[in-house]
Amino acid sequence: MKKAPPALTPEAERLGRLLWDYHQLKMRLKPADAILALGSNDPRVADHAADLWLKGYAPWLVCSGKVGALTAGLYGMSEAAFFAARALQLGVPADRIIIEDQATNTGENAAFCRARLDELGLPCSQIIAVQKPYMERCTFATVRKVWPEVELSVSSPPLTFDAYPLEPHLRCERVIEIMVGDLQRIRDYPAKGFQIEQSIPSEIHDAFDQLVGLGYTGHLTE
Repeated sequence: MKKAPPALTPEAERLGRLLWDYHQLKMRLKPADAILALGSNDPRVADHAADLWLKGYAPWLVCSGKVGALTAGLYGMSEAAFFAARALQLGVPADRIIIEDQATNTGENAAFCRARLDELGLPCSQIIAVQKPYMERCTFATVRKVWPEVELSVSSPPLTFDAYPLEPHLRCERVIEIMVGDLQRIRDYPAKGFQIEQSIPSEIHDAFDQLVGLGYTGHLTE
């Protein structure tokens, strides 16, 4: 059984806010060929992607995701199927939703969505990838590596650090732990060929080191 994150302290919260701000890109959106809703343990991602479709940002909504480490046992179905069901409930027509239910990480989300769109004869030159707020930067770096020819925007539900926690599985401590792991990936994955390189300010490096020292290590890679 996975060890729970450390109890939240004022210092951990302060450091977590630094990572939260760094991970968000706050990109300005413009119309695209498709919206990619990247499956996750946060159903508000599906709702935000559906809202962007309903506002006319793209003609297609692609729901992507099998079952990942953070969603095992959560939905009782694939992330893609659950996100598609949410979009249907919010008013996105079924014939405008494309399901890709094999991806288990962000790189596969991008690669498999591109393949699925090509298979349907719907090549895209512009996409909007929708993710959790604190995964914007990681998503941008990964999709740009896997799908470099596409013009990419990244968006997320407009939630603050204080408003974001979602009980019981996305408590603030868990969010901080995931952000620490994602920062490690942003630092290390370019050398592995998984992401493009990105600048990491020294204060963010320091926040990472301090949070690891406080025990927020549950989402680190080996």
